[in-house]
Amino acid sequence: MKLAATKPITLVLARELALAALLLVGVSFVVFVILYLSPGDPFSVLLEGQISNHAARAGLREALGVPRTWYVQYLSWLGNLLQGNFGTSIRTGLPVFGEIARVALSTLYLTLGSMLVTLLIAVPIALHSSVRGTTALNWLLTMLAYVVSALPVFWLGYVAVYVFIHQFGVFPLTARIAASSERTWPFSLLPIFVLGIGNGTVSEVVRHLREEMSRVMGEDYIRTARAKGASVWRHAFKEGLLIPMTEIIASKIPFILGGAVIVEQVFNWPGMGRMAWQAAQDRDFPVIMGIAMIAATLVRLGSLLQRVVYVAVNPRASNERRGAAWAE
Repeated sequence: MKLAATKPITLVLARELALAALLLVGVSFVVFVILYLSPGDPFSVLLEGQISNHAARAGLREALGVPRTWYVQYLSWLGNLLQGNFGTSIRTGLPVFGEIARVALSTLYLTLGSMLVTLLIAVPIALHSSVRGTTALNWLLTMLAYVVSALPVFWLGYVAVYVFIHQFGVFPLTARIAASSERTWPFSLLPIFVLGIGNGTVSEVVRHLREEMSRVMGEDYIRTARAKGASVWRHAFKEGLLIPMTEIIASKIPFILGGAVIVEQVFNWPGMGRMAWQAAQDRDFPVIMGIAMIAATLVRLGSLLQRVVYVAVNPRASNERRGAAWAE
């Protein structure tokens, strides 16, 4: 019985992992071509302040063992990636994976915290609206969610820095404590809160959950459960809350990661977004490629989690959605 219950999830995992591998190869190729065609040369950055001519750049390229043609560079990088080697940072000379691992936990802490803030704000509003219907309070809370979602995250971040740090001194600058062992969770509240309400997802979570919960609450089995005196929320939880919530979170991971880049710049947060920004300034292409691959992996993991939750709730979806999954 247990084997039969886990078989649909196993099929979904195998299919999604195969799609993820193809997706990551495609993402790596597109990002590599864009970086290759973009203006600027990482070797000119290394020779900054020196005589930077074509011969010097060619000599440095040869000393570092960088192939001349773009396709040989890509195939060499891809071969190293398959062996677990993300390359070496052109700027620092250190392994890219180690450089990213050093800051990845900070970005994960920031993004997961912001998701929690978003859900703590949006879920109660959506549930209250779906149960109580359109009231003055629900309308006010919904409009407030839409207004907050429309605020640019960089503007909201600078306002928070000015009000809470410079005016009231409630929080110290994150940069002062980022490299020390004294950092505790209260010092991270401000950037997490800014990203949580400024990532543009609060209003969409409210709307999506409210619509799905309202639809589920009108289903026949919910009316039957209500007539029998059974717990309506227990019957409506999976289809009305769990599945829609995982769907909206999975679809908004790219936007949250994009907002994290801005928030990390505003608050000097030592994460992957700030590292990507610095790598773009330095034309450190191996670091940019490594961060792009990790970001694409996180996005795909979010989609994989959504699929697994959906199939765990409804095992028949493994066969029903097979065509749709391959079409995507």
